[in-house]
Amino acid sequence: MKKFSVWLAAILLAVGLGIVVQGPASAAPYCGLTWGSLAKSGQDTGTASVTDVRTGQHYCFDRLVVDLNGPAVSYTVQYVPRIEQEGSGAVIPVRGGARLHISIKAPSYDQNGNPTYNPSDRNELSNVSGYQTFRQVVSAGSFEGYTSLGLGVRARLPFRVFTLDGPGSGSRLVIDVAHYW
Repeated sequence: MKKFSVWLAAILLAVGLGIVVQGPASAAPYCGLTWGSLAKSGQDTGTASVTDVRTGQHYCFDRLVVDLNGPAVSYTVQYVPRIEQEGSGAVIPVRGGARLHISIKAPSYDQNGNPTYNPSDRNELSNVSGYQTFRQVVSAGSFEGYTSLGLGVRARLPFRVFTLDGPGSGSRLVIDVAHYW
């Protein structure tokens, strides 16, 4: 019993004096994500049109996918103070603490002016209720060969952007926004 008391006293003394070494103060990145929140762009040279916009939820991020009917195209994705309608500049209200403007060098119409993507509700392209990060997805129009979208998110969070080939001869523009920093 005496040995146990001596060991207990030594441990309590070490803790009291701060001798016990603590782990590092900085936390690891959320889910190992190392994305930032600065503007991202790609310079692909495809000549596709937008055919659909859809969303999904993942463990560490929410995802927006823009389907194209051809090879990947140029794009710019960045945080902006407001989303503006293509052509007119009218401000489009978007829910969320921050807004991502997505500009894609792909119209949502074909060479004859026929729509390739014609959403039923331009202010709710996808139902994102219950999503951890996304608050609203809106269309900002298609003008002079560009299609613009507005993505309302909970806060200015890290994001990444990339393109994928397929299905078939099409491609996809993917925007992932992390749930946390």
